[in-house]
Amino acid sequence: MSTAALQPVSIAVGEQRGQVSGLLLVPNRARVCYVLAHGAGAGMAHPFLEAFAGELAMREIATLRFQFPFMERGSKRPDAPALAQETVRAAVAEASRLLPGLPLVAGGRSFGGRMASEAQSASELANVRGLAFLGFPLHPPKRPSSLRAKHLFAVKIPMLFLQGTRDELAELQHLRSVCDELGDLATLRLIEGADHGFRVRASSGRTEAEIRRELAEWFAEWLPSLSP
Repeated sequence: MSTAALQPVSIAVGEQRGQVSGLLLVPNRARVCYVLAHGAGAGMAHPFLEAFAGELAMREIATLRFQFPFMERGSKRPDAPALAQETVRAAVAEASRLLPGLPLVAGGRSFGGRMASEAQSASELANVRGLAFLGFPLHPPKRPSSLRAKHLFAVKIPMLFLQGTRDELAELQHLRSVCDELGDLATLRLIEGADHGFRVRASSGRTEAEIRRELAEWFAEWLPSLSP
């Protein structure tokens, strides 16, 4: 595919699970595809994800956004981890089918990124060269810990953590410690003053568009670290 037109796709999630919707955006000369999962509170069409996919397209990075089953049926309760991870695997397989030969990165916003990492830690995702997290949810709000990071030590591919310094789901001291323990596999990039949704105070003088561009630049700069 050589155009940057947004293409709706349908993704089969196992024989008994039905299908979920997806949105494929492929720029000219795409060099990698990011299989981009949404968070627990908003689906694949959220303005942040839509705009971020556009920023990546300008940097020759394709995206496949997709819905988790709970969001597809309009529920507010996230899927059980087993189903969420199965959906990530199905989306990765669909990206490989639609874009044969193109290397893949998996991950996404908050819950979606964590489900992608748990899937990878359980059994390697086919053709996935790295994981990229847009606000990794390290712990519940106001309960700092590193328990949700234990599975990351079973991941053997590069991981990119894009985080805000005011993220109440990833206290900075704990997050830095996890990334230090992960060593060369972990790259941490911080938006000063940003919360879990990458929002900053008006007094910062920064716009949401500027922050998205910075996140996309960091994503693009990280790509050379991926194994061939």
